[in-house]
Amino acid sequence: MTADASAPIRVLVVEDDPVAADAHLLYVGRVPGFVAVGKAHTGAEARRALERTPVDLLLLDLHLPDVHGLQLARTLRAAGYHADVIAVTSARDLAVVREGVSLGVVQYVLKPFTFATLRDRLVRYARFRAAAGEASGQAEVDRALATLRAPGPVALPKGLSGPTLERVTGALRDRPEGLTASALAEDVGISRITARRYLEHLVDAGRADRSPQYGQVGRPELVYRWVREQTP
Repeated sequence: MTADASAPIRVLVVEDDPVAADAHLLYVGRVPGFVAVGKAHTGAEARRALERTPVDLLLLDLHLPDVHGLQLARTLRAAGYHADVIAVTSARDLAVVREGVSLGVVQYVLKPFTFATLRDRLVRYARFRAAAGEASGQAEVDRALATLRAPGPVALPKGLSGPTLERVTGALRDRPEGLTASALAEDVGISRITARRYLEHLVDAGRADRSPQYGQVGRPELVYRWVREQTP
């Protein structure tokens, strides 16, 4: 895999549901460094699209009406297409996950997913591509592969939900200057007290930090900032 750091990563969305396909196209287009070059609703359409347009990455639904996604990936490999694959599926079958590894599947995204979830996978994939080249040793190989792995899950305190945490995380990552609990509450549509609980959870998990912001009057307000992932 040869990566040109200056060129956008070209993505073909392969999804049988037209509404979901359009949503995935919009998601890809919102991530810097990526461009959606088209969509296909079947395996046959995907093959025709690849004949017309160079593609770096397939966002591939595994349950297509004419072929299983992994069978399509296998056929494409045999035909000389070497695009990587982020598989999209509602199945929780680890046997499918293992089979996909040998077919160029670099990530899995479980349906339904949010923009923040897909953005995280795309950003990690971009880092993986950027690290392509000859490694000087085992440590560099491990670091390159580590960019594809999301951090391990952290147990949520009682009363916090995964979908709201994703929205909070996305809002915080989009604001590198930081957010107060009040500003986050307005952005996400939750109460200030709830927003602070999610922010403190991210601080405890090492995913955010906080510092006081001093105004002209009154007590200082805490500003929370996303902690960028560091390469091991």
